[in-house]
Amino acid sequence: MTSNLRHLIHARFLAALLFLLTVPFVVFAISLPTLPDGGKVESIGAFTEAGASEALKKALEPKGYRVSTADGTVLCDIWLRNGIAMGKNESLGVAYKWIGDSALVAVITIPKATTDFRRQPLKAGSYTLRYGIHPQDGNHLGISPIRDFLLLTPLADDQTPDAKISFEDLNKMSKKASGTNHAAPMSLVSTDGITAWPSVIEDENGHLVFAAKVKTASGSESPIAFVVKGVVEQGG
Repeated sequence: MTSNLRHLIHARFLAALLFLLTVPFVVFAISLPTLPDGGKVESIGAFTEAGASEALKKALEPKGYRVSTADGTVLCDIWLRNGIAMGKNESLGVAYKWIGDSALVAVITIPKATTDFRRQPLKAGSYTLRYGIHPQDGNHLGISPIRDFLLLTPLADDQTPDAKISFEDLNKMSKKASGTNHAAPMSLVSTDGITAWPSVIEDENGHLVFAAKVKTASGSESPIAFVVKGVVEQGG
């Protein structure tokens, strides 16, 4: 073997070794998700609960989502609105500017008693989820980086999907879900960094977040994400 050939083989070996040593770090840097996987989503059939009005059933997507933790524990079943009413809100701190005030976003069924985002009790059962924006006052500081949330209302008290409900009345309705003097919220979160739809992810606070694409009343699709397991760290 000539000296030049030995030098060539040695150089290629060093180049290959350097490549193998650097590749894992390059792949890690590219593929690291903003939010790690926190559970799973399965497709389920239509919402057929006997206590729901026909209007409400018809307003929902024909397929729902079963949301489970990584160990297989079912957290909830969710049916998104087929055509969420749209609005335009330019208030500071609002992320979902396109959702109309008090618009029906989904129906959720909770299989066993749990708590809402404020640590308030929630009984097993079905609830509507309507869009709201929490006030800029001292009672709501530190709840969430954004002001958007969904309010739970017992299904029996919210049977008209297209109803336009004042913020005050929606709060009163939602208090029946918590059984306290405060409405029962589920926190909406930013969809930045989410790439899989639908999915369940764990955010930096340890909250499990359900993410999906929803149909709007205009016929378009928009991403949405909200906390399905987790409580506010402070305030609220």
